Amino acid sequence: MASNNSKCWDESQLRNYDLNLEQIPRLHCDDPAVDELIAANKPVVITGSKLVESARKWDLDYLEQNMGSGDYTVFISQNHKFKYYDEKKIAKTSGFVPPTNKLDMKLPDFMKRLRKWKRGDDRMYLQQGLNNTVGPEIVKDFLKFDWDFCSGKQNKHHWGPLTSNLLLIGMEGNVTPCHYDEQQNLFAQVHGHKRCILFAPDQFECLYPHPVFHPHDRQSMVDFDEPDYNTFPKFRQVRGCETVLGPGEILYIPIYWWHHIESLMRGGHTITVNFWYKGGANTSVTYPLKDHQKVAIMRNIEKMLVEVLQDPKEVSPLLRAIVLGRYTE
Repeated sequence: MASNNSKCWDESQLRNYDLNLEQIPRLHCDDPAVDELIAANKPVVITGSKLVESARKWDLDYLEQNMGSGDYTVFISQNHKFKYYDEKKIAKTSGFVPPTNKLDMKLPDFMKRLRKWKRGDDRMYLQQGLNNTVGPEIVKDFLKFDWDFCSGKQNKHHWGPLTSNLLLIGMEGNVTPCHYDEQQNLFAQVHGHKRCILFAPDQFECLYPHPVFHPHDRQSMVDFDEPDYNTFPKFRQVRGCETVLGPGEILYIPIYWWHHIESLMRGGHTITVNFWYKGGANTSVTYPLKDHQKVAIMRNIEKMLVEVLQDPKEVSPLLRAIVLGRYTE
């Protein structure tokens, strides 16, 4: 793998997956091709911007001194994986056991555990929305972000409103398993390096998402570390792209694109801020439909059937009855 920041890391820091991956384009923020890729709903690494320049001083000491005395959301995992789950859907899923524990933690306590961590200990991942409840110095830094850059992309590409900014503080080797979001994402790296593996929406059937009613909705059922090819045979065919994102760089993750994110092993802690935007309203529909639009349609049909049938077990037989012999070769 080649990268502009490859001198800061080496191949041994990457987890080994049996995947067919190309490189995500890396372009300077002034390059017109950046907007061409965004308009085409394709990922791009954007270099040379000042988007989070005011946050580059956010090392652990600075954050500990300035984040304030509030409680922050920290996830605890017994392994390196931090797979998202929807707490509201747990009650509807028999036998579901959350893979991580969610705690409210004071930042000094989090930092103390982070600094004392040794291999074999539970891992931690802080995931906290940035808003006016954080310390005043952090708010000042936040207000100094290059918001003109963000609003320029938002306006040019007709995105909806900004919904949130999430601060992510991870440990070396942490992995956020493969999933997709229903929003546009500017993923800005502040400290450390993250490997980002992306798959287009047309890889949907190769990645086997959990059902929409499941707490792991939007997450792949495939374990990248030990893929079960008997259960998920099409995963052998999956095609994706990747990059290693360094400090000051931004990865545009298009809406409905799958992404698997890992902090590099032996790479120290990582700090990231993402910028989530709604996809925006389509004023007109053009055909053929784009792949991410097809995913949205599938989600809506699945949601409707679960709601109407009341029993998720009834969905599969109904869909099979509609398709088999009529829409199959």
